[in-house]
Amino acid sequence: MTTFRSGFTLWQLVRKASELTADERVRGRIDTVLGIMGGLGGTYGKGRSLVDALEDVAQEAILHGDFALAQRFQRFAAYAGGDLYLEVLENYYDDEARQRSEESLRRMTAMGAERAVAALDVLCADRPDATAADARDLFRGIARSADCLGLGDGEGGIRLSTREARRLQQYGHMEMVLRDLPRPASREAARMMNDVLADVDAGTLAQLLELRARQAGLAALRAVVEEPDSSESALHARLKDQEWIFGGAYVTELARRQYTPETILDIPLLRGDGSLHVVELKRANIKDLVIRRSGQLMLGAAAHRAVSQAQNYLRAMDEHRSSILAEYGVDTRRASATVVIGHPRYVTGDVTSRELAETLRTYNAHQTRIEVITYETLLDSASRMLALSSARQDADPDEEPAA
Repeated sequence: MTTFRSGFTLWQLVRKASELTADERVRGRIDTVLGIMGGLGGTYGKGRSLVDALEDVAQEAILHGDFALAQRFQRFAAYAGGDLYLEVLENYYDDEARQRSEESLRRMTAMGAERAVAALDVLCADRPDATAADARDLFRGIARSADCLGLGDGEGGIRLSTREARRLQQYGHMEMVLRDLPRPASREAARMMNDVLADVDAGTLAQLLELRARQAGLAALRAVVEEPDSSESALHARLKDQEWIFGGAYVTELARRQYTPETILDIPLLRGDGSLHVVELKRANIKDLVIRRSGQLMLGAAAHRAVSQAQNYLRAMDEHRSSILAEYGVDTRRASATVVIGHPRYVTGDVTSRELAETLRTYNAHQTRIEVITYETLLDSASRMLALSSARQDADPDEEPAA
């Protein structure tokens, strides 16, 4: 069940964000959000209509090319839809709240340092000959014992508000991230690292970080595909906001997934020319993806149902093209679709990957607007794209090209 959220802070953040754009269509979408939220007091429009309106702002900002504003409203929509905590929005977009969080973190860091000194004092009092190795063992034992500690909820326990308990969880997440960061082994190593970072081109570093993020995203998707019990929603979660996996023809994934009353799209992608491409996701574990009749392979019932569903989506988009273009700025006339379904590892009947690929290639050759691919094809194609990108990163820009 969705837990919708809204409130005074979100209302303030939306009003502040309205000053960040001069585009009339984007401002109009923001005015719609403010109209839903109303004035001071009340519920501030909490509900599905507010989430949809915030997503509409994000989509309009994408079409306008303002991706920073689009990301801001996507986060607003995630909070309103119950997927983000308010503290996350405040840390991103509320300077005063972020400063309060940083001050709280500094105080906790100082308090932790004081406790560490106290622990060392106890160690030295008990063992005057204690070494640095003994101190490391002490703190390593404390760290390993932390999982056994609790706040307590009975008599004599510490009672915290929901906000304070959530803050402790966030600090725990920060600790997990910081724990995995590489640490220089010496001051000399730290100096060398600073020198290296000072010479790094910001664009090159950004490309490298993006490449690493894509590699991690692809590995996560592969793991879900290889899990036989993975649901469509689990696959969708790993493909969300990863439009690059589907090829370079797509600019971004649109925030809005519903354009007509009868259609909710899995992944709506925007082409460079402003037209829509629909990605329909099905399970990877489908045993009868293809069947053999009279010695010949053909698509099974599950694949035909998925294609029929995509056909109905495209028909609805064609019929409502004018209203969708006017209201959302997305051209759905002659929109196209990709159905991602199945994987050779799950197909029964002694069907090889090559035979499955040839069967789908034959089927797709007779289609004009819908393509059917497997998760194996999707993963292999994305892996090749990453390999090429990685090769370009590794290449020496000053090296003479081979004759």
